[in-house]
Amino acid sequence: MYSHNKLFRIIVAALLLVVAVLIVHNLELPVWQQLLIFLVPYLVAGYDVLGEALEGIMEREPFNENLLMSIATLGALFIGFLPGAATEFPEAVFVMLFFQVGELFEHYAEDRSRKSIAELMDIRPDVAHVEREGEVQTIAPTSVSVGEIIEVRPGERVPMDGCILEGETALDTIALTGESVPRMAHPGDSIISGSVNLTGVLKVRVEKTFGESTASKIIDLVENAGEHKSKSETFIARFAKVYTPIVVYVAIALALLPPLFAENFATAFPVWLNRALTFLVVSCPCALVISIPLTFFGGIGGASRRGILIKGSNYMDALSKVDTVVFDKTGTLTRGVFKVTAIHPEECDEEQLLHLAAHVERFSTHPIAVSLREAYSHEQDGCTVEQVEEVSGQGVRAVVNGKTVCVGNTKMMEQLQVRFHPCELVGTIVHVAVDGEYFGHIVISDEMKSDAREAVAALKAAGVRRTVMLTGDRREVGEDVAKQLGLDEVHTELLPAEKVERVEALLEAKADGQSLIFVGDGMNDAPVLARADVGMAMGGLGSDAAIEAADVVIMDDKPSKVALAIALARRTVGIAMQNAWFAIGVKVLVLFLAAFGIATMWMAVFADVGVMVLAVLNAMRALKS
Repeated sequence: MYSHNKLFRIIVAALLLVVAVLIVHNLELPVWQQLLIFLVPYLVAGYDVLGEALEGIMEREPFNENLLMSIATLGALFIGFLPGAATEFPEAVFVMLFFQVGELFEHYAEDRSRKSIAELMDIRPDVAHVEREGEVQTIAPTSVSVGEIIEVRPGERVPMDGCILEGETALDTIALTGESVPRMAHPGDSIISGSVNLTGVLKVRVEKTFGESTASKIIDLVENAGEHKSKSETFIARFAKVYTPIVVYVAIALALLPPLFAENFATAFPVWLNRALTFLVVSCPCALVISIPLTFFGGIGGASRRGILIKGSNYMDALSKVDTVVFDKTGTLTRGVFKVTAIHPEECDEEQLLHLAAHVERFSTHPIAVSLREAYSHEQDGCTVEQVEEVSGQGVRAVVNGKTVCVGNTKMMEQLQVRFHPCELVGTIVHVAVDGEYFGHIVISDEMKSDAREAVAALKAAGVRRTVMLTGDRREVGEDVAKQLGLDEVHTELLPAEKVERVEALLEAKADGQSLIFVGDGMNDAPVLARADVGMAMGGLGSDAAIEAADVVIMDDKPSKVALAIALARRTVGIAMQNAWFAIGVKVLVLFLAAFGIATMWMAVFADVGVMVLAVLNAMRALKS
């Protein structure tokens, strides 16, 4: 609405200016009558600029672009009343008109940025269908409590985080993760708010309130990203506050001092006043003040559409200067999901060995036990499992069909004095003994993420000097993963506090002016995420600790997004620097020309409004990250 009103005013003012030029050109009118005619389009175009300049003076914060533009254009209007001075009426109106055109471009670019963010805001639904007293009620999601059952129909967005009780569907998560391929969801799976149910009807048990849901947290994070200013933005803000009063005082000096030393003050003053007014028009720092924050805002919005949430432009600044990337292993480079990768039987076949191990581990919640049960899908096969006993630090013992079966590590085998065979494969080795006789072992490994190798290669291609992995896992496991991925170094068997110490050592070793990223999967890595220059959380969907502790959240489990985040940050900062150098370069040149009377008012208009328009248009490229 604001842009439409401003565009209408610009068109009306432009038409009135054409009429004024035609009248003055065809009629011989006194200077004061010409002024009155040109005042009409001038005030239509710039009454709000004059008002904001006056408001700044009243609030004792006068030095801004509105004051500079007001002084320059009013001076150009009234300079014609000085003896020997030429009238500058059309130029004054044109300067104000083009300034408003620049403002229009700025607001258009901001609207584009906000529209991009608004599309993200749509991930938060307005209604939820909740089961109460035997019927389904449609209510506001804020009224739904944790533990209640909601129904999600095909085509609807999931209103709240929860667990699927009934139904199967394909979920569209592109608004959250940037991933275009739908994800299949089944009973027992967790489901996050903001994703779109594409096919089946789901019944979901709510696990988080609406305010604590993933969609709400993402929206709050993006909306508040502007609170964290980058060094570029804060520099521009400080620069403008110091620069503007200096420019005003220099312009006053330029108008008054040279005429004082001239032979005829009355003749020289209009000439130097005109130069001073041109100097003021040129000096407006609009392009810098507007385009730099707009570039970062656009970059953050563009990254969010790719499933990368950056909490502020200061972190984007740091991302663009990455020297060292440090990874956690489990849940970051690997899936954190254990899987049976090899079965080596001795006194039975593979299925029987897996059958015995799965039955003994039937009641355990340990990830190793879960992986064994998932590998053996015939749990209800009529076997009797009795006297289940967990042996601390060793494994589990149970009686299966009357035989004592022990499933555990090498310590358990040594305790039983059973001769076992070591395994050369890397992973967790689960040995099985039946009535004191060794039956074989099963290898369980954490699966590597499909794009982990690609992620490390992309970082090296991007010029990252050092890639490191920190893990609490055993040395042979950590070294095997590092070797497969091509990491520069690995540190294993670390406690959380020791990870912090390692990161601090790496921070000291990094190159000056460069930054270190730590990439982890949330809660256990919170201390390290906070210590790094940029803490980046992987798999932020459903991880409250990740969203709270990290500076950047990758909204899916893809480590390849780390290199993408760095590339987007470098592109955004590059656009901001292009604008800064272009604006400063043109202004310095035209300011120099204005001081010596070479620059015309039209050159001044280009140096101010033209540069601002070009800078804003360039800044809008960041939206297409």
